[in-house]
Amino acid sequence: MITRLAHICIHTTHLEKTAAFYCDALGMERHFEFEKDSQPFGFYLDAGNGTFIEVFTGDPGKTGNIHHLALEVENIDAVIEQVRQHGFEIGEKSLGADDSWQAWMEDPNGVKIELQQYTPKSCQVIRRTCEVNW
Repeated sequence: MITRLAHICIHTTHLEKTAAFYCDALGMERHFEFEKDSQPFGFYLDAGNGTFIEVFTGDPGKTGNIHHLALEVENIDAVIEQVRQHGFEIGEKSLGADDSWQAWMEDPNGVKIELQQYTPKSCQVIRRTCEVNW
């Protein structure tokens, strides 16, 4: 039986730039490191509640990709400001069809990231059907 998402794995050709994006701009923490032949090869990022983002050195275009990952945040305005202060681009906050606040960006590897802040009306909170028009 599945109990939760364990991790999402992404590949990067720029390990430290990816670390700067997730750790500095988004405030995530490295959970542990991977080494190969005594050299940095990747790391786990703590995404909260026992979930992780796994990052490995590799070519994102040849190893596969995911459409996006969504990170729930408590204060989307503060996170948007923090991302911009660290020199990364992020879209404006908007209310999604699911009645959750969202803002979109990409990590240095082209992985799309949705920041999401739930509201009392969010489908994720009240478990209602989400009508979309896109």
